[in-house]
Amino acid sequence: MTYCLAINAETGFVLCSDSRTNAGFDNISTYSKMHTFAWPGNRVFALLASGNLATTQLVVKRLHADLASGASPNLLSVNNMHEAVDYVATVSSHVQNMHVVRDGGKVNFEATFILAGQIGSDRHETLMIYPQGNYIHESSEHPYLQIGEIKYGKPILDRVIKRDILLERAARCALVSMNSTVRSNLTVAPPIELLVYRKDSLCITHKLSLAENDDFARQLSEVWNQGLVTALQNLPKFDWELSDAAVVTDNALKSAK
Repeated sequence: MTYCLAINAETGFVLCSDSRTNAGFDNISTYSKMHTFAWPGNRVFALLASGNLATTQLVVKRLHADLASGASPNLLSVNNMHEAVDYVATVSSHVQNMHVVRDGGKVNFEATFILAGQIGSDRHETLMIYPQGNYIHESSEHPYLQIGEIKYGKPILDRVIKRDILLERAARCALVSMNSTVRSNLTVAPPIELLVYRKDSLCITHKLSLAENDDFARQLSEVWNQGLVTALQNLPKFDWELSDAAVVTDNALKSAK
C-alpha cells in the first residue's frame, strides 16, 4: 500500500510519501513514490504516485522520455499547471489502457497521482489525478490532498492544516500524519520522503529521506507520543472523578488524625 500527502499553503507546498510497495506478504520492496522535475528559475514539478507499480513506473519513464525526445507536449513545453496535469493524466490513462490490453483485464493497473508545481510567476498548485484521468484541486477548507492509505493520518490534518499555516509547521504536521499511518498500517513504511517548496523559488532546496532509524524522525515520533499522553492526562475530569477524589482526600485526612 501507499500513503502520499500534499499540503498547499499560501507560502508554498509540502509533499510527503512513504517508500514501501507490497505485492503480497512475501513480495515487499522499497521504491520512491516522489519524483521531481526542476528547471531552476523556470518551473518545478513534483509527482507523488500510488497504485500499480508497473503503471506508476512507466508513467514516470514516459515523462522523462518525452523530455529527452522533445515530444509535444512535455513538462517543459506546457504553459500552465492545467496543461501539465492534462498531459500527465493523458500519459497515465494511456499506460493503464496499454497494460489492460496486454493482460486481458486480469490485474488492476490503476494508478493515482498528485502533481504539485509552479511555472514562472503563476501561482503554485497541487492537483490529484484519478485513474480515469480526471483531476481535482484541494478544497479551500482543507488545503491538502491524500492518496493511498489516507484514514490514519487524516485527523491531525483536519485539525491543524489551514491555508495560512507556516511551511515548516506544515512539514512537521505531514511527518506526524505519516508517523500515525506507519504505526497503524504495516503496508506503509520508511524511508519517508519529505519535500518543502517555497513559492516563487522555482527550485527544489529542501528534500529529505528519513530512514526508520533516523534521529530526527525518532525524536519527532517520541515528542509527539509524549504530547498525546500529556494532552490525554490534561483533559477535563468527569464530575464523579472530582467527587471520588474529594472522598479519598477526606478519608485520608481522617485517617491521619
